[in-house]
Amino acid sequence: MDPFAVLGVDRDADDETIKRAYRRRAKETHPDRGGSDAEFKRVKDAYEAIQAGDVDDDTESFVDDLGAEARDPAAADPTTQPEPDTEVTYLNYAVLADHGWSLDDDDLFEKAAAADLDAVDYGQFTVDDEQSLLDAAEASGHAWPFACRGGACANCAVAVTDGELSQLVDHILPEELTDEGIRLSCNGKPESDSLEVVYNLEKRDDLADLKLPADRFNKARADD
Repeated sequence: MDPFAVLGVDRDADDETIKRAYRRRAKETHPDRGGSDAEFKRVKDAYEAIQAGDVDDDTESFVDDLGAEARDPAAADPTTQPEPDTEVTYLNYAVLADHGWSLDDDDLFEKAAAADLDAVDYGQFTVDDEQSLLDAAEASGHAWPFACRGGACANCAVAVTDGELSQLVDHILPEELTDEGIRLSCNGKPESDSLEVVYNLEKRDDLADLKLPADRFNKARADD
């Protein structure tokens, strides 16, 4: 199947048109909107094939040809050394208003450390070199918000206040938000020994139009 046809765009479409088409098709095929996991993955793989330039006249097997090694060059390099684990300190965005705090506060995490917050709102966990931030949070027992896991929505957005978090795939965040340190936790991987992040940013009004349904997160929170 032609990946351009999967997204419903011409082969000569510009990057912005392709990006908009991907976001539209991701919403249409999302399992929470009547689609299926297979349909959603097909759309994501088509977009990534186009972005990687892995498209020629023979596009019948573009999904099968894009494996983990093709998307991550380091995975195919046996000399690549594992990165050290990263210690993450997290804070729930939902508690900021209750305490009169702001993301702009230089001492935000010092205040959080002294506030005797519940573990769901403040704490630490470790990310190893193979994990995304979201995967590590879940492995540590946390139910952080997410929806697509493919960089096509902002449900999993976090604010990085200290440290570095890579952004392997981001098809949704505008420049003004990335300039503020907003990143996607679903595929972001730490690039520093320590990291301070504020999660649960989906509650921000300026992210409302960049979200997808997240029934899994809402159910998980309701069961806590």
